[in-house]
Amino acid sequence: MVRINPFELQPKKVEDGIKDWVTTYPKPYNKQTVDPYTKIRIILMNGIEVEGAIFKHEFHRMCQNNDLRRELALTRRIEQQQQKRINWLKPIDEKVIETAIGYEHLATDLTAWLALNEPDPYVKQALDFALLEDFDHLYRFANLLNLDEQVPAEQLVKKYVDIIPGRPTIAEHRHPFDSPRNPVDFKTADNRTKLNSLIIVAAEQQTMNFYMNLGPYYYNDLGRQLYLEIAMIEEQHVSHYGSLLDPKCTWLENMLLHEYMECYLYYSFYEDEMDLYVKSIWEMHYQQEVAHLHKAAELLAKYENKQWQQVIPDGKFPKLLQFHDTRDYVRKVLGEQILLTANRENYVNVQTLPKEHEFFMYQNIVNHDVGTVPSHVTIERHQKQYQTDYRSESAPHPVDGLRERTVDNTTIARIR
Repeated sequence: MVRINPFELQPKKVEDGIKDWVTTYPKPYNKQTVDPYTKIRIILMNGIEVEGAIFKHEFHRMCQNNDLRRELALTRRIEQQQQKRINWLKPIDEKVIETAIGYEHLATDLTAWLALNEPDPYVKQALDFALLEDFDHLYRFANLLNLDEQVPAEQLVKKYVDIIPGRPTIAEHRHPFDSPRNPVDFKTADNRTKLNSLIIVAAEQQTMNFYMNLGPYYYNDLGRQLYLEIAMIEEQHVSHYGSLLDPKCTWLENMLLHEYMECYLYYSFYEDEMDLYVKSIWEMHYQQEVAHLHKAAELLAKYENKQWQQVIPDGKFPKLLQFHDTRDYVRKVLGEQILLTANRENYVNVQTLPKEHEFFMYQNIVNHDVGTVPSHVTIERHQKQYQTDYRSESAPHPVDGLRERTVDNTTIARIR
């Protein structure tokens, strides 16, 4: 396959990306027939565009040059239109809990794909670590969906992903001191690592935003409580992944990286998309982002006297992102890393932590009454009503302690 270098393309004018209301408001997908991969591409690209808008607003606030701020405002406005076009693909009849299943399906398959294709061992370990936690969130939300709507989540994910316990959510609550990781040096890092780091930060940030903003609108207390608890874990994940980004990059270098990431993702999804209508959106947005990328390179040269090659030495896209079945990989990581927890910038078996470690102090505060922890209560209530939890599994659970379906395990990866 020919590797595309978007810096070598002839871009359209940035202003050509401004669209009217008819073009901005899309035709929503049919929730009954949409392919799960189309749905999670939509969720991811919404998160990517939200990250782009937030980043440019932060840049705008830290910038004293109004000529540069006008350039930021122009590309940001177009990307806001892109975000609306993508996010409004969600149909009116799709419930918030159904969307949450999509968010966690995305988190599982995206994180697994990135980990499988990550050359930096430290970044790969960061991906593997949080993968098991988002995977468990899918299981918890699936049980809530079945409780409240009598809808098996398997109908939404179509066996593309297993729905079984990961590292239990109750065990994921850690002291804030254990969230920061060592940053990656983007000057020497592989392009794949730069892209993976930027992509996963945007994806997790959007999940955090979704739960913290939509969670209170759930229609019963248990659902509201479950969103609240998992939103707190997503806060940890955004800190966890965000600390991988290189703080030495300038604002304009970061903008170039953001635009490059958007070009890469839109091109990847254009290549892989089966829904012709959604594919046409990915194509339009890709062309718009190529223009934004060239503008970012122009601004970098103008204001910092740097060429784009100093930030992205090889402009050719690496292996394109393609969603596929990652169940075997997730099961492998589950079997090998279920007992890991964080210890400052690294990861250790929870059994090896000293009893005075902050992990246990934090757990003893937030989870001192296990019977009130929403992620546990959700499973317990499903087990009480149906005499079992809800699962969709392709093989027996790889962890012996998580095979029991009538009792929720609240000690594994948590109790010393």
